[in-house]
Amino acid sequence: MGDTGHSSVPRPGADPMPRLAYYTLVVCLLSVAAAVVAFARGSWLGIVWILLAGLSSNMTWYYVKRARDARRDSVTG
Repeated sequence: MGDTGHSSVPRPGADPMPRLAYYTLVVCLLSVAAAVVAFARGSWLGIVWILLAGLSSNMTWYYVKRARDARRDSVTG
């Protein structure tokens, strides 16, 4: 593919992941832990936690991709 001249290493002080992505990642991890606990106790409520984990995981990827695209657009344009 060739070198485009862009470094994949973020600049010092540049946040590689936006704050909302961190929050949604934490929600995802906590909901997975809650699902494990719920299923270990024999509760079917764990299904709700799994659904929340899936939603927050998708939100995390969305915010990371949006930040990456914004950084790329600000460098190129």
